[in-house]
Parts: sequence; structure tokens; C-alpha cells
Amino acid sequence: MTLSIRNIIPIIKANWFGNNDISIIDNISIDSRSLQNGEHTLFFAISGPNHDGHQYIEELISQGVQNFVVTHFDENLKSKANFLVVENTLEALQKFAAFYRNQFDFPIIGITGSNGKTIVKEWLNFLLSPDYNIIRSPKSYNSQVGVPLSIVAINEKHNLGIFEAGISLKNEMEKLQKIINPTIGILTNIGSAHDEGFADIGEKIKEKLKLFTSVKVLILNKNRTICAFINPKIKQFNWSSDDKSADVFVTKKKLDEITELNITYQEETFPVRIPFQDQASIENAIHCLMVMLYFGYNSKVIQIRLAQLYPVEMRLKVKNGIFNCTIIDDSYSSDFQSLKIALDFLEHQKQHKKKTIILSDIFQSGLTNEELYPQVSQLIISNKITRVIGIGETISQFKNKFINGICFKNVTEFIAAFDNLNFENETILIKGARDFHFEEIVSLLEEKTHETVLEINLNAISHNLNFFKSKLAPKTKLMVMVKAFGYGNGGFEIAKLLEHHKVDYLGVAFADEGISLKNAGISVPIMVLNPETTSFSSIIQHQLEPEIYSIKGLKAFLKIAEQKKLKHFPIHIKLDTGMHRLGFQENNLLELIKTLQGNETVKVKSILSHMATSDDLSHQEFAISQIELFENLSSQLISALKIKPIRHILNTSGISNYPEAQYDMVRLGIGLYGVSNDDEEQKYLENVGTLKSVISQIRTIEKGESVGYGRRFMAEKQTKVATIPIGYADGISRHLGNGVGYVIINQKKAIILGSVCMDMLMVDVTDIECKEGNTVIVFGERPTVNEIAKLLQTIPYEVLTSISQRVKRIFYRE
Repeated sequence: MTLSIRNIIPIIKANWFGNNDISIIDNISIDSRSLQNGEHTLFFAISGPNHDGHQYIEELISQGVQNFVVTHFDENLKSKANFLVVENTLEALQKFAAFYRNQFDFPIIGITGSNGKTIVKEWLNFLLSPDYNIIRSPKSYNSQVGVPLSIVAINEKHNLGIFEAGISLKNEMEKLQKIINPTIGILTNIGSAHDEGFADIGEKIKEKLKLFTSVKVLILNKNRTICAFINPKIKQFNWSSDDKSADVFVTKKKLDEITELNITYQEETFPVRIPFQDQASIENAIHCLMVMLYFGYNSKVIQIRLAQLYPVEMRLKVKNGIFNCTIIDDSYSSDFQSLKIALDFLEHQKQHKKKTIILSDIFQSGLTNEELYPQVSQLIISNKITRVIGIGETISQFKNKFINGICFKNVTEFIAAFDNLNFENETILIKGARDFHFEEIVSLLEEKTHETVLEINLNAISHNLNFFKSKLAPKTKLMVMVKAFGYGNGGFEIAKLLEHHKVDYLGVAFADEGISLKNAGISVPIMVLNPETTSFSSIIQHQLEPEIYSIKGLKAFLKIAEQKKLKHFPIHIKLDTGMHRLGFQENNLLELIKTLQGNETVKVKSILSHMATSDDLSHQEFAISQIELFENLSSQLISALKIKPIRHILNTSGISNYPEAQYDMVRLGIGLYGVSNDDEEQKYLENVGTLKSVISQIRTIEKGESVGYGRRFMAEKQTKVATIPIGYADGISRHLGNGVGYVIINQKKAIILGSVCMDMLMVDVTDIECKEGNTVIVFGERPTVNEIAKLLQTIPYEVLTSISQRVKRIFYRE
């Protein structure tokens, strides 16, 4: 569907200012950084507590964007673009999406619940796609912004929609209901996710059920509590494993590694086997089965298709590749909407100028191939992809649409030609439909390391960043610390994400960390907190900004700056207000002023200090004295030097405990990585890093036998022991041995036995159902880094930064 500005004005109740109200719109955007923005994009300038899309309008106009939905605009730009002025841009986006949705008349499945929404959506897409042309939410686009962006991707060729709706607060679902307007509802599991947004479980259930006010049928697990809240006018199609009065009665039994469901529906009873045994997957599969029954599928088709269900990978992963390549693994789906998202992610995470995409045939676009592949080509061109490698019978027919493109009929042909494709120093997006088995390509290109990995959740980093941003005054700048390899989580990838979020500064400890980031293409200003005098030349060469904390250091830097004939090179003056680690003290302030007065080779970009007790309110009096001394000393400097520097003293805990001392900037450290010293604040942060390994071997030992070096564990009874390939060389403290620490296997605690070895540790799995190859969680949601720190009588910083760089980092986005 194509609309003009003239069509859109009454839909969103806008006042129009501009010179071309017949301008055609074929793309909706809220992301100023997307390379897909262009002349026919309508950009909604969304404003939130931590961001404001209006500030990027002038930049977008220079890039060719001509159409904007805004609450206000600069009069100087009035003649340069079309402005649709509304009271609230998010509400305008939602109104537009609701209007757009109502132009189509085909079944729409709306899914909500606490857990399982995305999996049910993806499985339904797999199960129903042989018979329908489906449009669905990409990834987990289920928010107040994600839902409208999903809906506007519908086109005239689609005949079934599957959209998920997620909420965390009261009064959100009513808005999503108007946008999705589902004809079929699915209520998945109701759990504890986002409980903090609701007074009680009843309030949460009532809010979820608002999605289904106009559905023809609601599919759910029959539950007395939930059913009490459902409007009796809504037709239910329910299932149960203990209530035979349900529409569908399900019993289940486990067989080896599968589950057999016995389905009784109407006059028929039949078995269905699914390749899962965990309760969550069983429930999700039954919800899908219910949809198939409602659509009238026969038992034979249901049996065949449900047996082929597969684990859903909902994450875009960033991995190290061979020959200095970076791999973005999206090897489980290939549709037009998710391709757009993956290309944006590629741009945000690229580590090399050269960008390659390996792309399979694209399914379920709602377009003919003749319409689709020219659009794919334009999308790839707009994202400045260097090389396209197509795999599939269909994409091969459109090889001539791709600049610098090469195509193969299948993965086997690609593998045969692999050695001649010369992958080196490039970022590679691997984007393929599940049927193409692109995991074989990932395996070829991925750098080979051992089975222990640290998974970094980039969504969680964004969430935590925004949480702390919400505590800041509108004009307070933000420096984020990425020193010590991003507190053990990874340097460049996190810095790139922070650059994407437009933070004001990055902080590193030493020059080599900053140089590495600059060489990788990071353009955000980088401050070096502990520069050695021997690194000053390199700091200048790479446009880093040094912290200066002593007269000796200042004079050494000024000497080099004068030799290089620098002018106004940025430096940062560190004051010692009580930490007594680094910094100018009050008694050498006059010499500092005298040295800087009249010197034009440098410019004091900021004045800073560091709090010693911001995390411990029992030392509040001392913390306040530090802030007062900082105010006094920095004011003297500002007055004497007649400068207007950025002032900053607060670290992560300071942001929360001393908001009155935000000054011009704050420094966010470990809070970004999901760790707080305050138990109440911890509830609002998301876990960033999950350290995972696998079970290498399982053995059973008898009473009296020992485990590990020094025989420090002696079995008092027959014991089943699992060996995990992670040890103190990977950063696991030996103090966690001998029963102090534990890991999680199949959601159960496995106590560490005996001494932690260099490369291995052993755990007790006597009462845990497990096998070799099963996943082991060393830390993450459970045990948390905070828990491990308490066991070791240390701080979370030490736990995180101890993880060896030989442990592979995998970065992912949900």
C-alpha cells in the first residue's frame, strides 16, 4: 500500500507544514541511524525519557529524508522538508498503524502472555506457512513501538498475520489491541515477568486479556483463576491436562528425548510426538496444536508437522571468525522484515569496512519474486554491502540484481567453493532460512575455540544504559566506562553499541585500550584515565584525551604538546577529594593554575574527581564532604582559568545515591553490566553476561573414592560426578572449590567438588538428570555475579574482570 503525506495528515490528526503534501511514503522509520532512511521515508521523531528523535532531524534532511512527524521543528528547516506536527509522536505512530491494519481483512492471530510468545509465533509460522502467506512480528517486536512497526509491514499478498504483544505496565494493552485488532487470540503462560508493573496477579491477567476484546476465539490452557477474568461473551477454545471438560484434553509421557502427547478432541483421540521434554516447550507446542485444530487440520498433518518442531533461536549473535572476520549469525530465518533488522544490526556492529552478506532464498514476503528481489537489491545497496553471496535456486535466478554478487544453488556448492571465496578482514552477515542449514556455514567461518563461552546480551546493556539515563537531568552528559575489556564483557562490541546510543564519552584505563577502539573505528571521544607519560605521543596521535593528575604529568604532556605545535588539545584534570589514589590536591592547586594560565596548547575539557564511598551510605558524611571539596576546588580552577569545563564526580552508585551532584556529566561503570550494590535497584537491571560451558564427561565413583588434586573431596556415598571444561585459567577462582561454589545444570544446583583445576572443575550431579554435552551455567541469572562475589568475599568487579580472554565472547541481540 502506498500513501501520500496528504493521506496521512487526517489519520494522525496532524498540522502540515511543508512544500509537497503529495510526497509518497513507502517506509516508516524511528531510527535516525538506519541506512534504509531515504526520500520516501516518513520519520517519526519519538521522544522518551532518555532520547529525542527531534535532535536528528537536520542530520536526516542532509541524508535525503524529506518527511517528518514531530511535536515541534526549527523554523529554519521549514522550507527544507515536510513536517506533520502532532501532540505525541508515539501516539501518532500507533494511530497510523491502527489505520493501516484496518485496511486488511484476513485472520490475525494475537499472542500475549508472560512467556513463550515469540516461540509460539515462530512455530506457528513454521507449521502454517505451507498453506498461508504469513506476515509476523520480526524477532520479538512486541512493544508500544515494535508492534506498530510490525503491522506496517503488511501488504496485499498476505492472508494471515501473527503478532505478539508484550506489556510491562497498566493501560498499555488497550493501545496494542487497537493496532493488532486480532481475530484469534492466544494466551500463553502467565508467569512472574514484569510483575513489578502490576499490583497483583489479577491486575496483570486483566491487562493481558484486553488484547482479546474483539477476537472470534481465545485459545488458552483452561485455568480457573484466569477464566474468572474472561468476558463470558468471548468464545474460548481451551485445553487441559487435568480437566476433561476442556475442549481438548491432553495427556503426556516422556519417551527417550521426546514427549508423546495424547490428544482427545471431539470424537477423536490421537498421539502427537514433539522433540522436547521441558514443560515450557510442551505448553508452547500445545498452543500451536490448538491453532491447527481450530483451522481444521487433520490429525495426520498435525502429527507430521509437530514432529518437526525445532529449538527457536531468537538472537542475532556476533562471533569471532577466521582470518580476522566478524560473524553475525542469523542463520535461522529469512524473510524481508527480519532482513531489514539484520542489516541495521550489521551496520551497528560492523568491525571492518568490508561488509559481506550470505543470503538464502527469502520466503513469505507477500511479493512475487520479480517484485521482491529488486527490493532486496535496493536494500542491500542502501546498506553499502560490499559483497553478496546468494544461496538457493530462486536467488540464483536474480544474481544480476546484486552488485559484486555470486550465487550457489545450495550449501553443498558453497562449501565446495569455500577456499576460493577469500574471506578476510570483513564483517559477514549470515542470513538464511532454516531449511538451508546455514549453521554449516557458520561452523566453517567461526573461529574455533573451546566449548566455554561468555554470552553478552546487548539488549540488556541497552536496557541498563536507559535505566541509568532515566535518573539523569536532561542536560547531564554520560561517560560510560569500557576499561578492562568492558569489565570482562568485551571491548569493541560494547563500545560500538554505546556509540549507537550516542553516549558522550567512553572511558578506558590505559592508552592501548583506547587505541584499540580508535583503530576499530570508534569515533566517540575517549578519555584515558590512567595515562603513563610514555603513552602521551600515542594518545595525541590517536586523538585520545588524557586524564592529568599531577604537575609532573602535566608538564610532560605540555612539553610534547608544544613540540607537536598543538592548539587546544583536550585534557581532563583530576582532583583528589579524598580517594587519595590519583589527582591534584588542594595544596598544589595554585601551581596547577599557574602552569595552565595562558597556555593555548591544551584545553581543560573537564574537571573530575572520584568518590570513595558512593556505594556505602554509612559513609554518607564523607561522600558529601568529597562533593563539597570538589565544588570548592573546581570552582577555584574555573574562576582562575576563566574556563567552562565539564565537571563530573559521580560513578554508578553515585548516580543513584547522590543525584544532586550530577554536575555536567556522570560516569557509568558496572551498572551498565547489570550489577548494583543496592538490592532494590538490582531488581530493575537486566543480566548482561552468562558464562556457559558443557558437561565433558560423567562418571560414578564409590564411597571412599576421591576427586581431583589432593583428594580434597572424598565420597561418603556413591556419587555421580560431571567434569566441566572450565578452570582457574578461565577465571574461576580456586576458592569456589570444595563445596563453596556451584553451577546450574538443567535448572538444578551442582556443587563444585574438590579443587578447581587449571582447565576443568568437577561437580556433583548425583540427583540431577543430565548427560554429556548438556549446558552448564557458571554464572548469569543464577548464580548471579553478586552471589559468587559474596561466596568469595570479594566484589562483582573482580569476578567479571577475571574471566580470561581465552573464553570466547558471543554477543547477541534478542
